[in-house]
Amino acid sequence: MNWHTIVTIYLKELKDSLRDRRTLISMIVVPTLLMPVIMFGAGYVMSKVMRQAKAEATSLVVLGGADSPAVVAALKADPKFKLVEPYMDFKKMISEKHIRLAVEIPEGFEAALQNGEARTVTLYHYQGEMKSSMGVGEVERFFRNLREKTVETRLTARGLPADLVHPFEIKQQNVAPPAKVGGNIIGGLVPYIIIILCFTGAMYPAIDLTAGEKERGTMETLLCSPVHRVNIVLGKFLMVMTASIATIALTLVSTAASIILGGSMLAGKGGGAAAAGGGGFVPVIDPAGILGVFAMIAPVATFFAAILLTISLFAKSYKEAQSYVSPLIIVVLLPAMMGMLPGIELSAKTALIPILNVCLACKEMLSGVWHWGYLALIFGSTAAFAAGALALCVWMFNREDVMFRA
Repeated sequence: MNWHTIVTIYLKELKDSLRDRRTLISMIVVPTLLMPVIMFGAGYVMSKVMRQAKAEATSLVVLGGADSPAVVAALKADPKFKLVEPYMDFKKMISEKHIRLAVEIPEGFEAALQNGEARTVTLYHYQGEMKSSMGVGEVERFFRNLREKTVETRLTARGLPADLVHPFEIKQQNVAPPAKVGGNIIGGLVPYIIIILCFTGAMYPAIDLTAGEKERGTMETLLCSPVHRVNIVLGKFLMVMTASIATIALTLVSTAASIILGGSMLAGKGGGAAAAGGGGFVPVIDPAGILGVFAMIAPVATFFAAILLTISLFAKSYKEAQSYVSPLIIVVLLPAMMGMLPGIELSAKTALIPILNVCLACKEMLSGVWHWGYLALIFGSTAAFAAGALALCVWMFNREDVMFRA
């Protein structure tokens, strides 16, 4: 193994890769722009949709209520509600999103309230649909207020204080520092995106440096040179790993910049004062968490680089390599998505599951929690997987039936 030769091959491959448009897009453009687009673009669209949904009056159908005119009149008078006459089956109207929900007022509801009896109001809604869920919240607020007024009336009629049924209040107070709160908010999404970009950042260079060279006829020229194949493999491997690590670094930098810029914009609009008074939150991230994520993802980049080189080396053309590599995205996605699910915690078992362990560790580090034992186990196991994948890549590179497969 000659490091001078390895570095020469690495620099040559790096220079060639920087001329490839697909490599530049996957390595530089996508990681730089993706997080700002997600945080600002998607966030803006989502907040706009939520504001519009809240501004719209909740359309609903009232079922029954003929003997409870005061309740129906109160619903009509509330500007948050828009009562609609049923022109088809109310369940079909809800499922086809003509209305948000239906309210069934039981027979004798008002009389029962006056007589101190209990009745049940039924809300029919579209579970999982945003506007229907928001409508349910508004209607529940209406009937909750009605219930409190009814209780106060009954207590007053009996000469009892109105606060008899509210002997105490509950107050929530956050004790976590802003850095931990901010890390907990982004901790589920950021590792998932980084893992995907880490894979795609290595994918195109790996294909181009193996199957692409076979297709262009330059692989034979390289193999005929008086250079040991291990040096060739390591030079190409370092180039693919560089692309993957550069993708990670740019993603983390753009994430940090987006959060800092978003916090500055929020503070400039009065969010800072709101946060100081406990009414809002300016996102803050811990730099140590960002550095920890980068250190933990580096072995994953090594693993991806070696695996992608090995698989792409088996292909005869660029398109064939893409057909082999593309399904691997699903294999990478599944454990990365599992890391976002609530209830899946970092443990001795999950610390040994590739990709999932890194996602869970990154989520903990961004939240300010450092499990050093698990981190060492994850780093070691991932490095072992990467070493095995690299050894497999070297072995494949030394096989003539793979390099010159007809």
